Amino acid sequence: MTQTLLGGLSPTRFLRDYWHKRPLLIRNAVPGFSGLLPPDAMQQLATREDVESRLVQGAGRHWQFDHGPFRKSDFKRLPKREWTLLVQSLNHVLPEADALLARFNFIPHARLDDLMVSYAVPGGSVGPHFDSYDVFLLQGQGHRRWQISTQTDLTILDDVPLRILRHFEPEEEWLLGPGDMLYLPPHVAHYGIAEDACMTYSIGFRAPTTHELAQGFLMHLQDSVTLEGRYADPDLRLQAHPGEIGRAMLRQIEAMIARIQWSKRDIAEFTGCYLSEPKPNVFFDPPEAPVSFAAFNKRAGKAGVTLNPKSRLLFIGSRFFINGEAFDSTADETAALQQLADHHQLAAVPATLRERFYEWYEAGWLEIAPS
Repeated sequence: MTQTLLGGLSPTRFLRDYWHKRPLLIRNAVPGFSGLLPPDAMQQLATREDVESRLVQGAGRHWQFDHGPFRKSDFKRLPKREWTLLVQSLNHVLPEADALLARFNFIPHARLDDLMVSYAVPGGSVGPHFDSYDVFLLQGQGHRRWQISTQTDLTILDDVPLRILRHFEPEEEWLLGPGDMLYLPPHVAHYGIAEDACMTYSIGFRAPTTHELAQGFLMHLQDSVTLEGRYADPDLRLQAHPGEIGRAMLRQIEAMIARIQWSKRDIAEFTGCYLSEPKPNVFFDPPEAPVSFAAFNKRAGKAGVTLNPKSRLLFIGSRFFINGEAFDSTADETAALQQLADHHQLAAVPATLRERFYEWYEAGWLEIAPS
């Protein structure tokens, strides 16, 4: 099934020859695929407060960019051409989208971001641009013409609300229809234009910047590192200038700060918490009428459990991380938790995990699987 998705390539060969290296066009990657929802259902999602949505209008050097949520009347005022509606994290609100993402599990979950869907009328586009992350572009209904370029000039237009390339020189061009897919590594310039009313599903991957990781790690150290001692200067000497910061003070502060150290365990702990932390706009809804612990055990024992699509469960050995929180598993829990992390569902719930799973259930992180 994965080989069909990758155009006959094995995941090993795809990762070796294409991932992060060069584009790949895959015809009929998902046979019979025409999309996951109709445009009117997508517009309905874009009116919700808990769904991130954007509207892009324009072409050339003239663009308008608006954030949702939108009103139904906003869509009635739109022209017949040159606009695109985008809805982020479709996998959080649509089970079919979450199932589609599961087909890309040849990439570690820690790298996976979300599934975005775009609906465009004829001529609709978000302009020629580049992404700083890998992306699969799967065509649903309709047709979109893609042009790509490996150009090194990635300067963008000034005074435009989108990151649109100032110069774009296409090197290759394809027309994608339902089920076709285009893979693009980072920094490959691309320009997609709707030939007719069409929908494209974008599977994107996380690629935090060095600055973002360093900033996050420093915040992690702030919460986890404690340094004893206090600044003191028993050998203080009279200074010619009381307003000057003396060299002795600088040397002492340098030595105090140099005591900040971290280990591989600190890096692992930060990485697990950081990569499992949901985005700031993600919120969990506890069950409106939660069942009792006894009822949960009975039902989960028969049907199993599934992770909420918004939850992120990762692990390093027997150390597990869920939605930014860390815990250790016992020997008889590890295999089950690894299965839940890998497949987001678990048929047999060990007795030792039932109390923990019930807490996750009450928090909205986990659900009882449909029977």
